[in-house]
Amino acid sequence: MELHDVWFVLIAVLWTGYFFLEGFDFGVGVLTKLLARNRAEKRVLINTIGPVWDGNEVWLLTAGGATFAAFPEWYATLFSGFYLPLLVILVCLIVRGVAFEYRVKRPEENWQRNWETAIFWTSLIPAFLWGVAFGNIVHGVKIDRDLEYVGTVWDLLNPYALLGGLVTLTLFTFHGTVFTALKTVGEIRERARTLALRVGLVTAVLALAFLSWTQVDSGDAKSLVVLLVAVASLVAALLANQAGREGWSFTLSGVTIVAAVAMLFLTLFPNVMPSTLDADWSLTVTNASSSPYTLKIMTWLAVVATPVVLLYQGWTYWVFRKRIGTQHLAEPAH
Repeated sequence: MELHDVWFVLIAVLWTGYFFLEGFDFGVGVLTKLLARNRAEKRVLINTIGPVWDGNEVWLLTAGGATFAAFPEWYATLFSGFYLPLLVILVCLIVRGVAFEYRVKRPEENWQRNWETAIFWTSLIPAFLWGVAFGNIVHGVKIDRDLEYVGTVWDLLNPYALLGGLVTLTLFTFHGTVFTALKTVGEIRERARTLALRVGLVTAVLALAFLSWTQVDSGDAKSLVVLLVAVASLVAALLANQAGREGWSFTLSGVTIVAAVAMLFLTLFPNVMPSTLDADWSLTVTNASSSPYTLKIMTWLAVVATPVVLLYQGWTYWVFRKRIGTQHLAEPAH
């Protein structure tokens, strides 16, 4: 296996990790409107992700940085062609981070309500747009002979990509709902389990349609196996949720995300951005990659740094592993 193939796999792993972790993060943000009934329950939901949301976003920074270094042509075409949706995602992530920090800085109800509304929308919009972006990457976009995107932003809003956006939105919301059931106690936990069933059923229908479309369009035997794993794990997550096994339900919803993202990258390889104008103009792991020397240096850095990052983030989740409820909330100090 060549180093550019290795880095394609590593970037796929980084995006998978990001969607697994930030997925429940976004889902909890959406639940501040769908599940919480009062200010105290919103505080509980936000506190479940409070210690980890910023660490989850590190996976995005690493995935973007790795793409820039390992596949500069891919990075250039992707970020220039998808400039507007990626800018919207970036603005949402900035506002979302500010909302988490500033929400409790003043005691006025309007102040806190406005920041909580910001958390909802800046969780929902990126959850949808990531699906649209990856739907276009897998399905193909208008790339010319100079390896540049020549379409418009409206070309990105095609049926396949929009369906992908609905899948990531509902899947992340389901992932966040089972995470909430896992991390909370009391009435909010029971309502989270009930909501997880409803959201999960919608997710199952949309995900099956999207992954089947992907399989028919560009799949093979390997991607079919991964598709079946994704569907089976989602069904198993719903059954575990109904049985009150929140830990298993969360794990299996995570497996669904991992399998779905793996399927997308399997159908994409060896391309990184297919061209719908001419297959010969597609960006591939070969024509979009950096020099072998650059990839070699990156590989050694990744071997040293990655285990440290994984151990530290795993330790963070272990420290903040206990369930919380409204009875655990302290009086805010202003």
